[in-house]
Amino acid sequence: MELIIPLRQIDLPLQIDHLGDLGADFTALHTTITTLAPRPGSDLLRQLSPQILAVQELVGRALIRLLVLDGSQYTAAAGSRFPLEALSEVAASASIAASQLARAVGSNPLDGAGVDSGPPDDVEPIRQDRHAEAAPVLVKSLAAAAQHLDLSATGCLSTATAITLHLKEHPEHGPQVPQLTKSQYAALARIAQGGTQRHNRISGPVRVQDGSGRTIHPAPLQVLQKYRLIRAARTTRYTPHDLGVTAAGLLVLDFQKPDRPQTASPAVARGPRNAGGRRL
Repeated sequence: MELIIPLRQIDLPLQIDHLGDLGADFTALHTTITTLAPRPGSDLLRQLSPQILAVQELVGRALIRLLVLDGSQYTAAAGSRFPLEALSEVAASASIAASQLARAVGSNPLDGAGVDSGPPDDVEPIRQDRHAEAAPVLVKSLAAAAQHLDLSATGCLSTATAITLHLKEHPEHGPQVPQLTKSQYAALARIAQGGTQRHNRISGPVRVQDGSGRTIHPAPLQVLQKYRLIRAARTTRYTPHDLGVTAAGLLVLDFQKPDRPQTASPAVARGPRNAGGRRL
């Protein structure tokens, strides 16, 4: 008898947001690595150590995204295997980047006395020779690490794009959101233009201003936040937060566009309670 395991229903737009954040973090780390000056010695060790830890943390996040998508309703979508394979390669490529940075640590000559250091006058020439020998190896390792970080960022973004295209073709697989009113849709569209900031004040209500400096009324914002159509960037408590539109919000903007032909929308469509299953 064939056993069918139901597919897990997950919030696919939320996964798109997570993948976008992950890709941005890979890009930022790639920039950091490419700006490092590969000068051998203790200073390079101090620069590389936190970057290795950062890459390993990103590997863990990539694996979490892969575990969440695996066995979800997305695996029943035609062509989903290729984005999942791309995400698997993200974890592999990032691991290689961490390995290349660790290789740079191993190739980096540190100052220390040898078994027979010889006269003091001989120490500096030996040190210079060791640094000269290590320099091209370090350059090669850092370049390889940067390349694999760039590949990891690309893999995250391509997977996010594939899921977005799937949701545009199959909106019933997305989360249920209400049909927005004109004021709610207008507020969402204003935030999507960029530059919107939420000002948290120690006393008094929170104030939200769009990119042109106009205040956005709190009533539509509450609805947009409730259904996770917008989100705030990570920052400190009392500094302005940049507000942006989530993947779910972008889909709503597309599907509920006033001049768009009426088609199935994540706001009204109800997906099947069990979108297929995995056969064992």
